[in-house]
Amino acid sequence: MKFKSLLFILFLIIVSCKDNKTQEPVESIDYSEEKLEITTSIYPENISKIFETHGGLENWQKMQTLKFTMPKETGDEITTADLHNRYSIIEMPKHIIGYDGDDVWIQNKDNTPYKGNPKFYYNLMFYFYAMPFVLADDGIVYEDVEPLTFEGRAYPGIKISYEKGVGESPEDEYIIYYDAPTGKMTWLGYTVTYFTNEKSKEWHFIRYTDWQDVNGLKLPKRMTWYETENNLPSTKRNDVNFTNVVLTSDSKGASSFVKPENAEFVK
Repeated sequence: MKFKSLLFILFLIIVSCKDNKTQEPVESIDYSEEKLEITTSIYPENISKIFETHGGLENWQKMQTLKFTMPKETGDEITTADLHNRYSIIEMPKHIIGYDGDDVWIQNKDNTPYKGNPKFYYNLMFYFYAMPFVLADDGIVYEDVEPLTFEGRAYPGIKISYEKGVGESPEDEYIIYYDAPTGKMTWLGYTVTYFTNEKSKEWHFIRYTDWQDVNGLKLPKRMTWYETENNLPSTKRNDVNFTNVVLTSDSKGASSFVKPENAEFVK
């Protein structure tokens, strides 16, 4: 009996030693200190290349305020936009259109009626101008499409559509065409569905013919609208130039976009 007891005690000692064996240290990673490549993990490789060519999505997201001027025969049109909240003000010779984050408002400087649709126009040129970076917004679906061939040269295409309920016109669609060797955006195809709320089969085209460096990012200097034939760009229609471009990490604050007392909300 004593021998069996000794064997039992020895067994317990061996098991106890195994249980108390020192564990190998496991390396702990503090992901808050790690720099993660968000663009390569969230966005397709081809659109990520375009973002990078134009200065990088991370640099764009550091910016708070964008301001640009469009010279026109009737006078300069000056747009100021909050890049994160999308507040905006468009100053024209006879009108000011604003968006406070909830509603569009208009201020008339004289008795001249505004002939357009403020709800349609308040962010239209901003959206075209902030290409390609606005194509990183939430709720976007990306899809490769056939290249656009123009004047004997092919430009690969990425189609952009929106999930239901995203934005004022979720049925809108865009195709960004780019120069394959450099990743530079070259064309934008787009549909207009604001007035019908239905998907359109009619495509319009803008050629991004010239770029300018602003605070480390490439932004449009000139856009050219084209006539279309069989839903493809055919002949040049008109140029739109952009001057006095300011891109800054300073925020103007929501109060800068609030409706003035002598303005009216657009119904």
